[in-house]
Formats: sequence, structure tokens, C-alpha cells
Amino acid sequence: MDLFTKAKELGIQTEFIDGQGHRHVTDEAALKIILDALPVRVPTRFLAGAVVVRSGQSSRTELNEAATLPLRWKIVAGIKVIAKGEIGDRKRDAGDRKGDAGDHKSDAGDRKGDTGDHKCDTGDRKGDAGDRIIDWPADLPEGSYRLHLTDASAFTEEVPLIVAPPRAFGGDFGRGWLLAVQLYGVRSARNWGMGDFGDLERLIKLAGQLGADGVGLNPLHALFDDRAADCSPYSPNSRLFLNALYIDVEKLPEFLQDSFPESDEITPRLRQSETVDYVAVAGLKWRALRSAFAAFKANAKPERKQDFARFRAERGALLSRFACFEVLRHKFNAPWWEWPEEWQQPDDGQCSRLRKGPDAAEIEFVEFVQWSAERQLGACSVLADRLGMKVGLYLDIAVGVQSNGFDAWNEQVAISRHLGVGAPPDPLNTAGQDWGLAGFNAAGLEQRSFEPFRQMLQASMRHAGAIRLDHVMGLKRLYLVPRGFGPAEGVYVPMPFEAMLAITALESVANRCVVIGEDLGTVPEGFRERTRDWGIWSYLVMMFERDDQGAFCGIDHYSADALVTFNTHDLSTYAGWRSFGDLKLKRSLGIDPGESDDARWHALAMLDSVLRHHAIDRHDLFAVASFLSRTKSRLLAISLEDLLGVVDQPNVPGTVDEHPNWRRRLPLAIDEIADAIDVGGLKKATRERARAAI
Repeated sequence: MDLFTKAKELGIQTEFIDGQGHRHVTDEAALKIILDALPVRVPTRFLAGAVVVRSGQSSRTELNEAATLPLRWKIVAGIKVIAKGEIGDRKRDAGDRKGDAGDHKSDAGDRKGDTGDHKCDTGDRKGDAGDRIIDWPADLPEGSYRLHLTDASAFTEEVPLIVAPPRAFGGDFGRGWLLAVQLYGVRSARNWGMGDFGDLERLIKLAGQLGADGVGLNPLHALFDDRAADCSPYSPNSRLFLNALYIDVEKLPEFLQDSFPESDEITPRLRQSETVDYVAVAGLKWRALRSAFAAFKANAKPERKQDFARFRAERGALLSRFACFEVLRHKFNAPWWEWPEEWQQPDDGQCSRLRKGPDAAEIEFVEFVQWSAERQLGACSVLADRLGMKVGLYLDIAVGVQSNGFDAWNEQVAISRHLGVGAPPDPLNTAGQDWGLAGFNAAGLEQRSFEPFRQMLQASMRHAGAIRLDHVMGLKRLYLVPRGFGPAEGVYVPMPFEAMLAITALESVANRCVVIGEDLGTVPEGFRERTRDWGIWSYLVMMFERDDQGAFCGIDHYSADALVTFNTHDLSTYAGWRSFGDLKLKRSLGIDPGESDDARWHALAMLDSVLRHHAIDRHDLFAVASFLSRTKSRLLAISLEDLLGVVDQPNVPGTVDEHPNWRRRLPLAIDEIADAIDVGGLKKATRERARAAI
């Protein structure tokens, strides 16, 4: 079959108009790599794909013409049938259900329902479209299931069926604001050269004093412990586990300062550095963690041992696999696809045997580290709740993972390691982008009943009151670039949009966590309307909310269910923007900033104009904060860098070593911040949405 014909049948968009208005047609050689890298999608005979039912709403699904009636169906959770029925020739009352109400566990996080074993026939309705329509029972318990269908020819197939709440969790607050922080860059008199969870507790207290409802953070995903210099929080080893470098080692009960004197010798230098020296910090912290683990093994208190055992039982096979993967990665010192054949696929039996061998202690150490990180992050969440913060922690989720990391090894069908997630050319990135990250694919997710996506959401929502899905358009389609080709040779590959939204809503409600979608860049038509219908909030960046003449949109433009901010970690700080610092930096690095000095002067004039229009006669940061604070948007994020007047931005897209991305430290320590900023001015600017300080 012709490659382009095959791509069209799979819904792959090989031709598109980029953000600059240029037409692109994917190179044939690039397209072949893309098609070969995606798992074979078994065509369905009865249905188009996964079925989504929204609880409390009437839901029906029409069968394809290939189905021979009568057709029987059943919904299965594990081995338990929770509902079944038949459509076709037999006469029965539609909606005749028999069965005992029970306490059934769905496979979507063991959520309990009381619907029992439903039997439902739609009756004899020959000659109209109703012959091929399944009306789903209205009281199915929310969860993720498998739907089994068998027609009159005895052909059987199964697809995922998701029963989701009508909308994601909407938050139980009015309007608030968040203090946005790059945690690694936080200074303090006690940390070991980069911000940690001990600092996060102090940040939460500071945010509370300022009237904020939470703290927004960069992704906290696990990176590679032996590649400390690869520090981008958006290029993780795993989105299911935490970055151990954020552990406050001195808070571990087993850590004894007297037995680790080297920290006193090294940390003063690390604290004074203008940038985070990740290699030195990692070397010091990992030695300290091993020291604490040895003390834990030797003489931990019973309650600590019990809590560790409980954590291991809660995380189960996933934690065991991660620990084994980390040990194997160090042992073989190569990408997992070059490991001995018996380890190239995850196998719980193999992992069990590894745990009983000479690597047992090393595996347990990895689990000890994750337990330590998890408990410290959890304590931060508890503190925010105790202070009355409505959001607490607002965490970021990266759009993909490193192809040689744990998630890609653990989910080889659902994650395509040969393809990089990116974006086509647009005005800000004229060459396009390849973020070098492996992402999910539709066929693999459907085969796995969306379990990998659910697990990722659960891991991020566990301690968060809100999360941000980076590049949320990936729920509908991903721009994938084959290895060895430039970003312009990528294609748009469709994702099971409705099912992804349903899983997101399911986990959002279960974890009482607001979901904010980073919907910047090239957004498909109708995308925002659909995500809004499911209760996913928008991400509104004032820098981009301008009309065709460059005028900034007024206060009434901003929607309620959204997070609003002036900038992002990939954009200039406010001080840098006003001083043209971002334009100068990009030009010095040989990067087209996508904006001239004249255009920036025009933007500054347009900002003054919109502020004056709303009776704000200044144009400092607090003027902008006051403007955004008046919008209907229920969350406002203000970055700590902006409050401190920092000029340099955390990350410059398109650079690796040319700029100290993800390394910049704040100019002041936490304890100095309150005295350095105009707290009164900040509280006045945010008074319409500030909470009372405790």
C-alpha cells in the first residue's frame, strides 16, 4: 500500500499549514519511519474504538454495519461482569435489568459502585437505526473497563469502555492566586545548593503570608541519577516517580550530620553559586542518601519500617519494576534495548528473582529514596492544607519522556521510542521543535485500556490541588518527528481524544484535582470548546492574548475556568521583557527572536494603553498583576522571578548549552524575600482574590 494512503487510513495528517502560513508535506522516507514505529492497530469490526459513557447522562453507541444481529455485549472489570445485554431479534423490554446490587471494584483505581450485574436487551427493532444502537445503563459505576461484544456469526472483539464523571473536578474555590517557583533555583541558608522539599515548606508559608492559595512548581519527575547535568525537568526518566535531588536529606530521621562531615565542607560553596551545580549536588546527596539508608537498615524505628512496608505495598509492582530498572540500567550501562534479551521487556517474575539475588539491597535503596521523596512532598501538601490554601501544590506534567528511561521500557507498546514529540514551525520557533521526548500512541493506549495514562495522572495528582498538562493538544493529536529528521518533517498523529478526556476527568474527580491544559501554539479547531465541555481549564498567557493589531485584550476577554499569567518559564521575565533582555540574548546566541525592537516598543505602548483603559496608571509588575487579578479567571500565577525583578528567563527554547537553562538560582534566600519585595503593593494588586493570611 502507498505510504500516504496508509497514513490517511490511520488519520495521520501528512500535509499541514504551519504557524507561519507555509504548507508542509512530509518527506516519504520520514513517513515510513513514523509508520514503522507505531504499533499495528487491530481494526475493529463493531465499533470505531473506545467507548465513553458520561455518568448521569444518557449514552448510546451505534454499531458498524459489519455487526450481524443479534449481538451480545458485556462490561467487565477484571474478571467481574458488571453489566450485560443484547440487541437484535429477541423481544424484551429495553432496560430490563436483573441482578443483585453489589460492591464491585472497577479497574480504575478500585472505585466501588453498587450497580450489580445488569442485563439489558434493546428489543426487536428491525428496519431502523435503533437496531444497531446500544443504550448504556444509566447507573454504571465510574471506572475503566473492557467491553466484550459477540455477534450472531460468533465473531468477538473487545474495546475499552470508560464511565467518567460529566466533568473534571472544578475546584471548590472562587478566585485565587499562586506563587510560581522553579524549585531547584531556590536559595536558603540550609539547602545543599539547590531548592528542596524543606525549602518548599518555607515557600508555602511565605505564599500563605502573601495571601496566595498555593505554590506552582516545575515538574518534579524522576531524572537520571547518573546524568545529573541533564537537568531539564521536562525531559524525565519517568513521570511516575520523583526527582530524588529534591529530598531534604537533613530531615530524614536516619541521617546523622556528624557521620557525614563532607556536607559541611562542600555546601557553603554550592549555596553561593549563581547557578545550580547539579553534578556536585547530586554527588553529595546520593552519598548522603546511601548513608541514611544504611542507618535505616541497621536501626530504624518500628514505625518507620512499617511505613516503608506500607509504601512498597501501595506502589506494588510499578515501584518494584522502577527499582529493578534503575539497578539494571547501572549494571548494563546501555539503553534498555541493548540489554540482554531477557531484560529488554519488563517481567515481574524476573524482577522477583532479581530482588532475591545479590542486587536486593540496591533495589531496596531505590525504593527507600522514592519513599523519602514521596513522604516529604506529601508533608508539603498537608502543610498547605493546614494553612487553608484552596489549591496547595500546582504541579506541571511534561508532555513526554526520554526514550531510554523507565516509562518507555515499561510501556513499550503505548510509548513510541523512535518518534520525538514536537511542534511545527511557528512565529516563536521558526524552525519548528523536536523536544526529543517519546510520547503515548493511540493503539498502544487502547490495548492497555489507557492504564499508562491513568497511572501518570495518578502519580502527578497524588499531592496536588491542580496540575498543568504541558502541550494538552497531545490529548487530541501529537506532532511526531522521526529520529534523524528535522521538525519540519513531522506529522500530526491522532489520539483517542474523547477517551483521553474521560480518563482525565475520572482521575481529576477521584483526586479532587483541577486540570489546566497548556493550550498555547497551534490549536486544532474546536479543541478548546471540547476540553471546556469536559471541565479542563485553559492556560491564558497575557503576552499572547492580543489582537491582530497587537493590542492587548481587555479584562473581560479572560474566561473564568482558566489560569492566567503574564509569562511562562519559556518566555522572558517581566523585567527582561521591558528591558528587551530576551531579544538581546537570543540575538547573541544566533537565534531569531521572532520580534523586532520596533515590535517590542509597540507592545510596550499597547500594554500602557490597556492598563490606562482600566484606570491603571502605572506599568510596573504590580500594575500587570492588578490587571490580571481583576479578570474572571479563577487562578492567577505570579512568578517569584518577576517579584524579585530577575531579568534572565529560566529556559530559552532552542538552546542546550548556550544558556544555563534550568540552572539559574534566585538572587535572594527565602528568608530575605519578604523584606525585598513590596508586600503591601503585592497584596493591594491581588486584593480581589487574596486569601486571609494565617
